[in-house]
Amino acid sequence: MASVQATASSGDIFAAINATGKSTATASTSTAEEAQNRFLTLLVTQLKNQDPLNPMDNAQMTSQLAQMSTVSGIEKLNTTLNSLVDSVGNSQSMQAAAMIGKSVLVPGSQLSLSNGFAYGGINLSGAADQVTLTIVDSTGKVIQTQKLGAREAGVFNIAWDGMTDAETTAADGIYKFTVEAVQGDKAVAADPLQIGTVSALVRSPSGFLLDLGSLGTVDFKNVQQII
Repeated sequence: MASVQATASSGDIFAAINATGKSTATASTSTAEEAQNRFLTLLVTQLKNQDPLNPMDNAQMTSQLAQMSTVSGIEKLNTTLNSLVDSVGNSQSMQAAAMIGKSVLVPGSQLSLSNGFAYGGINLSGAADQVTLTIVDSTGKVIQTQKLGAREAGVFNIAWDGMTDAETTAADGIYKFTVEAVQGDKAVAADPLQIGTVSALVRSPSGFLLDLGSLGTVDFKNVQQII
């Protein structure tokens, strides 16, 4: 019989964070300083021109100063948060750049058979008594069916040696696979995972995208495992 091997492995990694430009923080700081200067100018003018017989109420002055202090505090908080987001974004960028050239497991059902071996993965939502793997060719014809036995919840790897149910060797090329898993008489959600090599990074509004060549791009947060 052909063999499809599976090994336990670590699961979900990374979560995506969007970066914000430093220009926003600089503009906010400038706006806050201008507003504060205008307020102080108006306040001094108001004090100089107030009626000596009916001076400004202390409570009114205190209220105006408190409002200005609140606005200034909010602007400084926004500047601090923007700086923090920039720092986290730069860190995320460095982590993503380190993945270029590495192989990753991402959602998908493609198996690339080369030199008699193909690799992939499976992500189980829960423990299963039996996991069944079915490999098909480009026409949808079943090439190989394997019982992988009981598996724990999480991600594990599979390897196919290219052998078919007819005890022949399949030609190198692109195949697909499906997964079924059960726990007793209940189905367990099982997602196929394909292997791709990161060739480049693409920044998008939602975070980093990994360019996997012929497999297209995938969201950075969807990487299940780095191999």
